[in-house]
Amino acid sequence: MYICPVCKNELVLGKKTWRCCKGHCFDIHRKGYVNLLTTKKHNPKKSGDNGDMVRARTEFLNFGHYEPLVERTVSVMKTLLEGVEGPVIIDSGCGEGYYTVSYARAMPEALFFGIDISKGACSHAMSRVNELGLENVFIAVASAFELPFEDGSADLVVCTFAPVSDREYARVLKKGGKLVVISPSADHLFELKELIYENPYKNKPNEYGLEHFDEGEEDIFEYKASLGTREEILSLYKMTPYYYKTAAPDAAKLIETESLELTCGFSIRTFTKKERT
Repeated sequence: MYICPVCKNELVLGKKTWRCCKGHCFDIHRKGYVNLLTTKKHNPKKSGDNGDMVRARTEFLNFGHYEPLVERTVSVMKTLLEGVEGPVIIDSGCGEGYYTVSYARAMPEALFFGIDISKGACSHAMSRVNELGLENVFIAVASAFELPFEDGSADLVVCTFAPVSDREYARVLKKGGKLVVISPSADHLFELKELIYENPYKNKPNEYGLEHFDEGEEDIFEYKASLGTREEILSLYKMTPYYYKTAAPDAAKLIETESLELTCGFSIRTFTKKERT
């Protein structure tokens, strides 16, 4: 499944390494993930989310407020993969692993490969895998724009709040392969923005320019979540881009907020690889 990021030949799993026929070797970290991001274009120690972002996202997601999204996405994936035995699924931009392990638990018949450009996120994702004893999940440090997978090796790619790569997704998917892209809806987290901004704005729809795919129907999935503690509110805030863009006086308003009724809104879009790409 994995290919060498240096020569593009198949990688074979050994006891503690992944190795290709030309001798390029990649050690498996003690936690179980492998770093396949070795190009000069990236520095694995500095790429992707930093430790604070990973911790904040972990704290918030562990409260379970996005569990309805997981259930909805699993339902979508199962429908798309109906009739496919032992599907291979790539979770592109898997982050700290919350979605990957949730999908894998709900679909034990599938084999999941999570990739993320952040070494810290992959380390945490592998910790989740190990804690749950999941045997159908592999995690690798890699870029969505240079996926370490063989051509036509996956049945589905799922991308949750992460960059989308048209050509690479098409390359690694089998004929008729499926793509699921999840992004914020217009009203996602609007109440949080009302707290910190004088003129809150709605999210704009994402345009991906997926020339190698035919798009299916878009599912706008929204529900209300009750955040009953300051810890929940602050962990949510710290995992969003607003944390890094908001002035201190506006951010201070959150400290005084003890509960929040929040709109969780998502756009779930499905795509099918075109016959000719």
